[in-house]
Amino acid sequence: MTAYWLVKSEPEVYSYDDLVRDGKTMWDGVRNYGARNNLRAMSKGDQVLYYHSGDDKAVVGIAEVVSDEAYADPTAAEDEGDWVVVDVAPVRKLARPVTLAQIKKTPALANMKLVKQGRLSVVPVTAAEHRRILKLAQK
Repeated sequence: MTAYWLVKSEPEVYSYDDLVRDGKTMWDGVRNYGARNNLRAMSKGDQVLYYHSGDDKAVVGIAEVVSDEAYADPTAAEDEGDWVVVDVAPVRKLARPVTLAQIKKTPALANMKLVKQGRLSVVPVTAAEHRRILKLAQK
């Protein structure tokens, strides 16, 4: 069964366009236990909303988990802890970005983890929230 997620990246660091250019990337550098646990829960085929943090503050694209499961983060130092990564690939750029302001103004999205746990860089999204974001991107 497909699960839904949202990952955040500052566009200056790694934008959705960078993901499209590269065709696939290892989602590395996560150093928060909650976000790490979310990476561990991801499975191949899961859908991922790609959110530009920083000045943009908007969902800009859709990606998909393409690794079978999370694996050790090669960017983590040995003594740094038990950190993991997944591989993601682009699916499509949204026709229109969905801003954080729009999300906060949409009653059906009021309980999104993006709003409630805004500091986490990897959060689960319900199927209904995922559908609503895609609908907002079409307007």
